[in-house]
Amino acid sequence: MMTQQTSASEPVARLLEGSRVYLRPVNVEDTELYYNTLFHQDVRRLTGTQRSFTKDQIARYIEAKGQDSSSLLLLIALREDDRVIGDIALQDMDSLNRSANIRVAINEQGNQGKGYGTEALVLMLGYGFGICNLHRIELNVFDFNERAIRCYEKVGFQREGVQRDALFYNYEYHDSILMSMLDHEYRDRYVKKVEN
Repeated sequence: MMTQQTSASEPVARLLEGSRVYLRPVNVEDTELYYNTLFHQDVRRLTGTQRSFTKDQIARYIEAKGQDSSSLLLLIALREDDRVIGDIALQDMDSLNRSANIRVAINEQGNQGKGYGTEALVLMLGYGFGICNLHRIELNVFDFNERAIRCYEKVGFQREGVQRDALFYNYEYHDSILMSMLDHEYRDRYVKKVEN
């Protein structure tokens, strides 16, 4: 379960801030927190996680992400109490084609379906299009994750295609749906409303 409250004496680095959530950098000190989410059965199923990881592997992964200029991994925390409820990443950023992949996970069932993932996505998309100068951001979602599909469509992602039988999980194959958003679609939906 990925929930952690930071100490009141520690200032919280907030890279992006919304009305109910903020996105903060993940640090090596978050290894235990991140590690524990990888063994939550529902999170593993929804993300298609098949492998097992050690704490050392997770610590190295977090360190490597901090040095990787083609990705940005952030934790999603609630503004009201600084609890970490998930993570979000822009990854595989390609500066020539101005494209990237995005992924998001809200890790406790009690925090799902409340709009936190939607808000985090809009924040990260704004960063990707408005700061990183991306033109296209894509994602993959498994066909059984209907809540996530509704969320992505609500945010403005368009379905592009289906990768048939892309994931083998729990004795059966599942399709992966490819979705994307272009920078002008984001601006039309979110930026122009702010300017008017």
